[in-house]
Amino acid sequence: MEPIPDLSALSLADIARLAEERKLPPIERWNPTHCGDSEMRIARDGTWYHQGSPIGREAMVRLFSTILRREPDGSYVLVTPVEKLDIAVEDAPFVAVELKASGSGRDSNLTFRLNTGDLVTADAAHPLRFEAGEDGPRPYLHVRGGLDAVVARAVYYELAQRAIDGDDTPPGVWSAGQFFPIEPTAAGSAA
Repeated sequence: MEPIPDLSALSLADIARLAEERKLPPIERWNPTHCGDSEMRIARDGTWYHQGSPIGREAMVRLFSTILRREPDGSYVLVTPVEKLDIAVEDAPFVAVELKASGSGRDSNLTFRLNTGDLVTADAAHPLRFEAGEDGPRPYLHVRGGLDAVVARAVYYELAQRAIDGDDTPPGVWSAGQFFPIEPTAAGSAA
């Protein structure tokens, strides 16, 4: 697998090219029989575990993340053409750990690097939403197919600063021509 890109060194064109090159398996077309439990879980902080031990190999986590799917009932599975195994997810399966912002106001583009190395630009297909949490607003970024990334606290502070620096009411951030208000919604609901 390729090394995780250094987001700060990438141009918008580089980001778009890398996102386009990332080919994922066609898991939405795979419908094998359910085979049981993978004995894996993804902790709230994005750490992947197998049988209670953290998976230390970054390449393995990145590989498993490509076959992760959210089922219509809200559960998560790892799926291949021949098997489907349950996986426990404590919050969101991904964590947005880094932000690259370009432009300002309505001309902004916000690209996030996930803990798996994926790059996702907030836009109409990948919206940001903010849910009310016990410790304040919890920001989430839609990644793909019902899978979200929780935005790491430090990255959230960057988003909040951009909102404070803007003049929008309600406060929020722009990316790819879309506005995302930083107003928490009830947990589990889409903004």
